[in-house]
Amino acid sequence: MGSDQARKAALRRTLLAARAAVPPGEAEVAARRLARRALELPELAGARTVAAYVSVGREPGTRELLEALRARGTAVLLPVLLADDDLDWAEYGGPGALRPAGRGLLEPAGPRLGTEAVRAADAVLLPGLAVDGRGLRLGRGGGSYDRVLARLAGGAGGGGAGGVSPRRTGAETGAPPADAPSAAGPALVVLLYDGEVLDHVPAEPHDRPVTAAVTPSAVHRFPPP
Repeated sequence: MGSDQARKAALRRTLLAARAAVPPGEAEVAARRLARRALELPELAGARTVAAYVSVGREPGTRELLEALRARGTAVLLPVLLADDDLDWAEYGGPGALRPAGRGLLEPAGPRLGTEAVRAADAVLLPGLAVDGRGLRLGRGGGSYDRVLARLAGGAGGGGAGGVSPRRTGAETGAPPADAPSAAGPALVVLLYDGEVLDHVPAEPHDRPVTAAVTPSAVHRFPPP
């Protein structure tokens, strides 16, 4: 294991231990505040399609945020973990349309749209353990979101990739819009607890910066690379 990988592993252990110690009541309050803060983002207010995820364990809670986005008429794409650790996507149909998956995850029960469907998103909400002032995100180390970010960097705007079909709002038909995001690609937003925005996280050449981090008490924006 290289030195950056070793430092990442050590930092992950520290951050995961801190999350495990968060009391359930405190986590619930943080999730409500996180949802309110995220919903104020211009990138989400104007989004027709948002790629997100279902929080599990002591991750910063996303359930309230997912429901609020859906209530707005935003199409919400959720990941489906594949056998090779890549991510397929399906549209979120509400809490009753989630089913248990491997590794303690919950996944959407709707039709699979393909790995390229994420390219139709105007904003992508990312899980993570920390981010630094450069916008470099520390994930759990599985590599799934590294693939997603590389896919997005490879060309913004799927224009229907993965079977994503046009629509006016998320409430009008059964599939998210194919409209391309901006030429620069979708906004990349990592959701964290307060205290997980650090001065520095170990980075490797493949790591890609995010646009912003949202915590229960603040929005942190990062300069473009």
